[in-house]
Amino acid sequence: MKVEIWSDVMCPFCYIGKRSFDSALAQFEHQDQLEIVWKSFQLDPNLPDVPVEDQVDYLQKRKGMPREQIEGMLHHVTDHAKRVGLDFRFDQLVMVNTFKAHRLIQLAKEKNLGHEAEELLFNAHFVEGKNVADEATLIDLGEYIGLNVDDIRAAFYDDKYSYQIKQDIQEGQSLGVRGVPFFVFDRKYAISGAQATEQFTQTLDKSFSEWQSANPTRRLDVSGGDSCATDGSGAC
Repeated sequence: MKVEIWSDVMCPFCYIGKRSFDSALAQFEHQDQLEIVWKSFQLDPNLPDVPVEDQVDYLQKRKGMPREQIEGMLHHVTDHAKRVGLDFRFDQLVMVNTFKAHRLIQLAKEKNLGHEAEELLFNAHFVEGKNVADEATLIDLGEYIGLNVDDIRAAFYDDKYSYQIKQDIQEGQSLGVRGVPFFVFDRKYAISGAQATEQFTQTLDKSFSEWQSANPTRRLDVSGGDSCATDGSGAC
């Protein structure tokens, strides 16, 4: 069964939501029958690749709220993150465009490393205060999860990955995605926002049960005879 997750690297609730989803996934007995697909989404495609302001200044301009209110909001998000085991450092956070980071994610998805890439990029952005628009930083992160350095460099300028990012965004919008994180289960159920682990567990159980009923495992009626097996049984 497919689970699709629309997300942006700069979204704190996407990391919090991922952590809750991961907790539910760890308890799910059929996780080997799930296909987890990360989908790109950009909250602010107009941000520059080079940081020009901190998180508070950026949010002040974007939301038109007083500095004290923004700081209180970030404190609330930090507390929320701690409840799922994350240590956000908004004081070190680097506000940059996430498009190159999404290029790395798209490459990682081709190698079945999308989940690993998302975790590493979230941690780099929110915990380590790294610039996720910097190519050298992204190369180091990609190499850490096993991607080829030349493939990473090529991905920064390959139109294929740019197209895939835009396609993910358009697909999400057609499904009604207006904010992230947004989790879609078998294209039947959805969870919007950083919900509790219990909510993910319930939705996983419900959607998988229905999917399993619609896609029963075929069992063959086998007539036995002499054979050789991988466990060494038989004559060969």
